[in-house]
Amino acid sequence: MIELIVVMAVLGLLLSIAIPRYLDSLDRGREHVLAHNLAQIREAIDKHYGDRGAYPDRLEDLVERRYLRALPLNPFTEAADWQTTPPPSGQKGSVYDVQAPASGRGTRERSPEADAPASEPAKP
Repeated sequence: MIELIVVMAVLGLLLSIAIPRYLDSLDRGREHVLAHNLAQIREAIDKHYGDRGAYPDRLEDLVERRYLRALPLNPFTEAADWQTTPPPSGQKGSVYDVQAPASGRGTRERSPEADAPASEPAKP
C-alpha cells in the first residue's frame, strides 16, 4: 500500500513538471505560426503594391487576385480576424498592414523604412 502511494506521488510530481512545459510549447508553436502567417500576408500585400501600384482594398482581394491561395487563420482564434491598417495619406488602397487582434500578439508596427531592403529605397 505504501508503494502505491509513493508511485502516485512520483507520478504527480512528474506531471506537475511536464504539463506546464507542454502547454508552453503549444503557445510557442502558435506564436510561431502567427508570425509566419502575418509575414505571408504582409509579403502578399507588398507584391500587390509592387504589381498594381496600389494597396489592396480588402484582404480578400489578395486571394481573389491569387497573391494568396487562402487567407491564413489566426492560430489563437482559429479565424481570419486580422485587423488592417490603412496606408499613409496619398496612397491608393485600404490595406497597408495587418495585425493580430488586440490580444497583443503579432502587433509589430510597420514602417516603410523598416520593411525596405537595404538596396531599395523606402516606399513613399
